[in-house]
Amino acid sequence: MQPVQPHLDFNETIQVDCVDRWHVYHRLEQLAIPCLYQYGQPLRVSVHDAVTAIQLWSVLRQVTASRQDHLQWLARCWQGSA
Repeated sequence: MQPVQPHLDFNETIQVDCVDRWHVYHRLEQLAIPCLYQYGQPLRVSVHDAVTAIQLWSVLRQVTASRQDHLQWLARCWQGSA
């Protein structure tokens, strides 16, 4: 875990359950998106451009979408490539 840089503006607060929050935090770290994880607190993320916003949306969708949503998305992808 890297130390948090105090000059960063954590302008987004993400409410997900504690297990998902840990997974989201680690994935955001892998993507080099500044975030702050504290036990029992919402995840705080620094989002200042469209690419970061889309990456955050994608990571959150991976952990919050239902299995059925994932299956429907996969089916649409296969239909589009045929």
